Amino acid sequence: MELAFIPSPSRGVLHLGPIPLRGYAFCIIIGVFVAVWLGNRRWIARGGRPGTVADIAVWAVPFGLIGGRLYHVITDYQLYFSEGRDWVDAFKIWEGGLGIWGAIAFGAVGAWIGARRRGVPMPAYADAVAPGIALAQAIGRWGNWFNQELYGKATDLPWAVEITSTADGRVPGTYHPTFLYESLWCIGVALLVIWADRRFTLGHGRAFALYVAAYCAGRFWIEYLRVDDAHHILGLRLNNWTALVVFLLAVLYIVLSARKRPGREAVVEPGAETAADDAAPEGEKEAKEDAEAIGAEAGTDDGDPANAADTARKSDAPDLTKGTGITEDPHDPADTPDAKDAEAVKDGADSAKKG
Repeated sequence: MELAFIPSPSRGVLHLGPIPLRGYAFCIIIGVFVAVWLGNRRWIARGGRPGTVADIAVWAVPFGLIGGRLYHVITDYQLYFSEGRDWVDAFKIWEGGLGIWGAIAFGAVGAWIGARRRGVPMPAYADAVAPGIALAQAIGRWGNWFNQELYGKATDLPWAVEITSTADGRVPGTYHPTFLYESLWCIGVALLVIWADRRFTLGHGRAFALYVAAYCAGRFWIEYLRVDDAHHILGLRLNNWTALVVFLLAVLYIVLSARKRPGREAVVEPGAETAADDAAPEGEKEAKEDAEAIGAEAGTDDGDPANAADTARKSDAPDLTKGTGITEDPHDPADTPDAKDAEAVKDGADSAKKG
């Protein structure tokens, strides 16, 4: 008898009049927004322009959805093209079924097109959006919870997920919530990439490669728990082999890239600095222009604001010798305060003798 479990929603879709609101789709949409938001912040911090990440995402997201669906349909073709199945269901993406491998691969193609149109290096863009993609996956996995799919082996653990649906051969019961395991793992991957990027100043696509390698490591063991139908090769599920191969490629890229192109890109988006100056508040612009003008008039070096301010302070100081006919030479020892005091004492002594 189960004392505790994670209940599944009674249905994965709500109807707002004739419009269906599907939990699976909402999870994907929210994940995309989070990925773009975080990617934009990281891109600006690297010296890029605001809005560039979203502009490129316009290309990457549709390509990613198409690629994810293609991978799923190809690797699970029996769900759509076997006897008794309707091939039209292959286009019903809202019912679930996106392969992350196809989504990342095709999404990268779309991002490459968008990056070329904006004139930015693809590796730098990939590094900026890597943690956001991991968070998008963490959110998107909850779509499987709404659809009661992709769960693991039967268990009576207190965090087991309860499956109530009998569609497509499901057997009601409590199972390992692999959607939850992968969601938590992806959050950990995002935090790992953010930390490593700050600690080691990753660049030239290495932050993205770290995300790929870390995700594959988690996906490998999570895949062992799943009980949904899958193709097997040498006793391993197809996704296990995919995770293993992609993990090795990602690690190899990190090693070779670090040797060939160490450090991080100095410029990620040409013209971003000029655009930032143009977007500065009017008050800051005027202050900078005034400082440069003062510096130019006073003969300071390149209108340095510090030198200009020093010149302004000197020009505003009152001249106590003005109108007295007294001129002082700061280089003449006789004009120093000590010399003047000594001369006054001598004049007083001479007057006393004469008196």
